[in-house]
Amino acid sequence: MPTFRTPEGVTLHFEATGEGTPVLLLHGLGSSGRDWEDVTPRLSAHHHVVVPDARGHGHSDKPAGAYGVALFARDIAALCDGLDLSSVHIVGLSMGGMMGFQLAVDRPDLVRSLVVINSGPDMVPRTLRQRFAYLTRLLALRALGPRGLAKLVAKKLFPKPEQESLRQQAVERLGANAPDVYLRATKGLLGWSVLARLKEVACPVLVLHSERDYTPQAQKQAYVDLLAKARLQVLTDSGHAAPVDQPGQVVEAVEGFLREVEGPPRDALHTG
Repeated sequence: MPTFRTPEGVTLHFEATGEGTPVLLLHGLGSSGRDWEDVTPRLSAHHHVVVPDARGHGHSDKPAGAYGVALFARDIAALCDGLDLSSVHIVGLSMGGMMGFQLAVDRPDLVRSLVVINSGPDMVPRTLRQRFAYLTRLLALRALGPRGLAKLVAKKLFPKPEQESLRQQAVERLGANAPDVYLRATKGLLGWSVLARLKEVACPVLVLHSERDYTPQAQKQAYVDLLAKARLQVLTDSGHAAPVDQPGQVVEAVEGFLREVEGPPRDALHTG
């Protein structure tokens, strides 16, 4: 079980496999690198894939104090520096997408490209409905605990009858979070934003939108239009946890995007 100790003394767990240009897979809130277990094998066939657990998540340390997107991203940047990774392709789901945006503006030297899955550049409630949704989630977490909340979330993530095993998996994994740690991580997302800094994102960006995601496609398209080099692609028959319910579509989209960013292999340039 590989680990890395940050300059702040936080031990991060990560998995690494494959060879080639580095691809960093960042998970969602309350989850872990296991978000990517059906994606990693295919991506690692041609890339060096690194899958960390953020602080407070999975097997990584869960220190006291406030959490937040900028802090999570700083840890991940330290991990990349410690592993001597540069020009990294970042793929982030939900909270992981937020971390990707934070890294793209804070460490443009590190980020070669960014894939954002069902996420965005801010978590600021702007409507009464959004405020109510965030407040309801916090109240549910306080009242029901991680496992109780996980049961509610799992039904939204995987609503189909044939997805029962995925629902149970989500309940077990999300429900295993320590209540205080999960609450601090959740609070750490609210109010976060790099929306005003999107003009600083110089790398190519692919935004993946699931048909059944919590936020509408138009909301994602609005920030895509603010980015210099970005496009949006739709994942069909998918919910918020796309790497879990549609790993094949995610891999195909990511691989296609990476081929665009990297260009043809060097040996292909010398054939014909």
